[in-house]
Amino acid sequence: MNSAAPALTSTTRALAWCLHLLIIGLLALAAGRAVPDERPHAGWIIAASAVCGLVYAVGPTLPCVRRSRRAAALWLAVVGACWLVLLAFTPDAVWVAFPLYFLQLHLLSRRAGPAAVAATAAAAIAGFAAHQHSFSPAMAIGPALGAAVAVAVVWGYQALYRESEHRRRLIEELTATRADLAAAQHTAGVLAERDRLAREIHDTLAQGLSSIQLLLRAAERALPQAPQNAARYVDQARQAAVDNLAEARRFVAALTPPTLEGTTLAGALERLCTTTSARHRITARFHLAGTPIPLTTAHEVTLLRIAQSALANTVQHAEATAADVTLSYLGDHVALDIVDGGRGFDPDCLPTPDPETGGFGLAAMRTRAQALGGTLTIESAPGHGTALAAQLPLTPPADTKPEAPL
Repeated sequence: MNSAAPALTSTTRALAWCLHLLIIGLLALAAGRAVPDERPHAGWIIAASAVCGLVYAVGPTLPCVRRSRRAAALWLAVVGACWLVLLAFTPDAVWVAFPLYFLQLHLLSRRAGPAAVAATAAAAIAGFAAHQHSFSPAMAIGPALGAAVAVAVVWGYQALYRESEHRRRLIEELTATRADLAAAQHTAGVLAERDRLAREIHDTLAQGLSSIQLLLRAAERALPQAPQNAARYVDQARQAAVDNLAEARRFVAALTPPTLEGTTLAGALERLCTTTSARHRITARFHLAGTPIPLTTAHEVTLLRIAQSALANTVQHAEATAADVTLSYLGDHVALDIVDGGRGFDPDCLPTPDPETGGFGLAAMRTRAQALGGTLTIESAPGHGTALAAQLPLTPPADTKPEAPL
């Protein structure tokens, strides 16, 4: 009924109505018994019952009583005073004490409620004894037992309510935590997918466009002295565009890379070396070591992308004339080595990745290898070429998540 009391639910609202009806019914009973028995002060009993019922009925309709504990205590004091007047005229008012116990325990504080109940019980016992003109312990049993039952019931309900509220808050916190976790997982998934797509675009479309650019520059240099060479470069650029268009379409459809369709990883790497040698001024040679065994699509895609990116870096930056690509099957591991005799670089002084100048290739290759529980090592020095080695376990660790093949 006020902000200090527990919020009413459908069950507590029904109990409140039962309490209201009980009080009004007991007041009506006290007034009704005074008429046929022709008791003394019958008119006063009826009037006191009516006033008490009216004061009680007005209280729940007042907003201040519902919102303020102090206003509720004042209203309860007025109801109690009316009840004491009624008790002074008839012993039947003793029965009204029982619902008043619940009302006091509900509206007053935990310390003031039991004190009000004790005072009400004492007044009921005294009033009944006064009407009987005698006192016996049996007279105290009813009001005292009713007070004890009321205190036990209300305190038990409050304990259950607090436990229910505690569980409700825990459920709300759990729900909020699960929502936050789901949002965090979604964000992490989006970032991981964005990172994966960035690597795929870098290793396919971006490298293909770089190859086309190099071929067109070569064609431009060949004109007009060597138009036949220029035409050959343009044709190779056109073929590179066709290949990249196929990559793009498969990339969008999330299918296996077309380079791996209808062939093995060794065949795809050999074709990559052949295509690179034909399109650029470099001789790329493929070597196979060990007995080939079937690999998962994730392993094949990862090794192929690493080879594509490494050879693209060799063509664009190494100024090498030859490169060797070696695929080795080493029992429980598979390894890919790309070695060139170019100008090399300092692995400890790599440029920061930049959207204009690039620099994402090595980081993308390392991320691909680590996604399958593998390693990527780079050995290079200025003027001494570069050796890149990727090694993948055939059975990735349980805590790794292979990338979806594209």
